[in-house]
Amino acid sequence: MLGKIMTGKVTDENKDTFFVQISGITFALKKLEITQEEAIQIGSEVRGFVYENQKHQKMMTQFLPFAQIDQYGWGTVTEVRRGLGVFIDVGLSDKDMVLSLDDLPLDTNLWPQRDDRLLVALSVDDKERIWCKLADENIFTQLAANFPNNLKNKNLNARVYCFNEAGAFVLTDEYYLGFIHESQMAAPLRLGEEVSARVVGISQYGRINLSTKPRAFEEIDDDAQMILMSLKRKADHQLPFTDKSDATAIKDYFGISKSAFKRALGHLLKAKLIVTDKVAGTISLIEDSENE
Repeated sequence: MLGKIMTGKVTDENKDTFFVQISGITFALKKLEITQEEAIQIGSEVRGFVYENQKHQKMMTQFLPFAQIDQYGWGTVTEVRRGLGVFIDVGLSDKDMVLSLDDLPLDTNLWPQRDDRLLVALSVDDKERIWCKLADENIFTQLAANFPNNLKNKNLNARVYCFNEAGAFVLTDEYYLGFIHESQMAAPLRLGEEVSARVVGISQYGRINLSTKPRAFEEIDDDAQMILMSLKRKADHQLPFTDKSDATAIKDYFGISKSAFKRALGHLLKAKLIVTDKVAGTISLIEDSENE
């Protein structure tokens, strides 16, 4: 019966607690965890979630957990134990539920860390131990919202919920399904991690493809940023300067030395944000870079 919402009869009470009997088993219902409006007395029937707390005491609460059997909710990781799994806060005041290591990635580097969040339900084994179980792909598909077609280059927050050999599956705050390929990760991701990612396309499987790598212009230094902005302000996105330009002209226009200008141009060329025409003596903004 543990892990379920059950009805029992109040058989006793003290200052802080009612004692509720169900099928010959007595559960403690703290008076601070009662939500019903009707007054409770000895002999009353009450309904609540029953479980065993950290001290192995049988408890009932009317503060229902976020996750239940066949009901998924977001739980927060409170502790990681390599030999057991991760402990998850599902809304009970004196008990965190365990997600077994059997349900976690084999690579412990992919395991969630404290304060990461996972979508879980509860399950009860044949020894009446309550465990967490992860939501599978079918659950996320049911939860998913349709995404608009104008998301390219938009930044979204997303939560990692699964991995395969190619990358990480995520759910955005808007409940869009997404995928981050390993090549698009600025750093390795872990289960339950929240990330900020940029939409880079739409996959053939109806997901948005995301990247946690910075945009090219976000990786360049201040001088390169300034040159880039100067190009963007021009109607034709072109300026009459190259690395062969006169140092005084560069200083007068950009306020930086020729060596700093050449270094900044190198960064912009490497990032494929500009092209240079040494015959015409110009640099030009690459059209696609305006939208990166």
